[in-house]
Amino acid sequence: MSTRMFLSILLLAGTVFGASPMQSHAQTDKPTNVILIMADDIGAECLSTYGSASYKTPNLDKLAATGVKFTECHSQPLCTPSRVKIMTGRMNYQNYEQFGILNPREKTFGHLFRDNGYSTCVSGKWQLYGREGEWAGKGSMPDQLGFQRYALWHIWSRSSRYAEPEIFYQGEAPKIYKGAYGPDLFSKFVTDFIEEKKDKPFFAYYPMTLPHGPHVPTPNSDVWANGDRLVKDEKYFKDMVEYIDVIIGNIVETLEKNGLRENTLLIFTGDNGTSNSITTTMQDGSKIKGGKGHTDTRGTLVPLIVSWPGMAKAGSVCNDLIGFTDMMPTIAEAAGIEIPESYKADGVSFLPQIKGETGTPRDWLMCYYYPQRKSDKKFRFSYDKRWKLYDDGRYYDMKNDIEETNVIPVGEAGKEGEERRKVLQGVLDKAVKGAAPLGI
Repeated sequence: MSTRMFLSILLLAGTVFGASPMQSHAQTDKPTNVILIMADDIGAECLSTYGSASYKTPNLDKLAATGVKFTECHSQPLCTPSRVKIMTGRMNYQNYEQFGILNPREKTFGHLFRDNGYSTCVSGKWQLYGREGEWAGKGSMPDQLGFQRYALWHIWSRSSRYAEPEIFYQGEAPKIYKGAYGPDLFSKFVTDFIEEKKDKPFFAYYPMTLPHGPHVPTPNSDVWANGDRLVKDEKYFKDMVEYIDVIIGNIVETLEKNGLRENTLLIFTGDNGTSNSITTTMQDGSKIKGGKGHTDTRGTLVPLIVSWPGMAKAGSVCNDLIGFTDMMPTIAEAAGIEIPESYKADGVSFLPQIKGETGTPRDWLMCYYYPQRKSDKKFRFSYDKRWKLYDDGRYYDMKNDIEETNVIPVGEAGKEGEERRKVLQGVLDKAVKGAAPLGI
């Protein structure tokens, strides 16, 4: 399947609702609340609003139809690199040190909002403290990164995150919750936080555990009532994606019930591409195999849906390039917060695009990808919506080569392609040649 066809499917799926005029924003003196939700292992192709025929996601579809959908949001290809990048607003070559680690010296959007009078919480998957070998315990706890409240899986242990989950609630020892479903408890923590803080500004970061493997039943699966809750089968991936949508609906309902929709910026994205074991059928009948861990488009192209009634240009689709470093400046600008120079953030705010304005669209994205697990390779590449250049010289036309199988020799990409090769090479030349960790 060509990149042209893949991205055309996503774009066409996003325009069927049609754009409607920007709604008038209700007059309010309340600060803007921010909720950032990041699903785990879900590429853009998994949502019906992006053209999926395999899964039904009506709540997310509605958010896209009444908010803004971005078709070119790119994460890192794997979870921890994406988490480090989105939380700090910095390129991985600046501060990425080891898989499962975020240096406690780093500044995050948790610090930013907490230090500006916001109540902050994080719920869901952590995986930033360090669990194995020489790195065990050398990462960060949530309160070290600016989060005042938390309910998390995988701080220093990795038991179940779904049925019979082990959860670390702030102030308590990790505990297994018999008869419970982890995503229900994580999402309830978020909705309880919203209701508790409804009269104060808040920032909620919800890195979901869904739909990461093992792919197992949800409370909406047929076998759940029979007690078959831990059986692993790829068919349950569908149930897990659709349960994400249920949770999104619950969060939106909580905002509406508490009169918070119009002064709450709600963002939904994913941390990397879909699991390699999953193949999604699109509405045109084509199929897309998950690309988690891979550096091609299927490993980095993730959904990005923004809902902010009265402020977001309702029903619009934006095709500008968006990277994970851009999330911090965007939510900071929405909240009227200035990012200190000491944060050394790399991103560009896309708040203007959310509002239907031109903004400052990116000309390129750059990725430094080196998870630093056993046998991992180091990748550095820069790219735009068509051309992609690796630091070893490999150059691809992604418009016609989504699999990145045909390297284009120097001088053979045509006038446009060769001009872009120079631009992208300049991006790589300016990047630090390797990681520059602070040292733990």
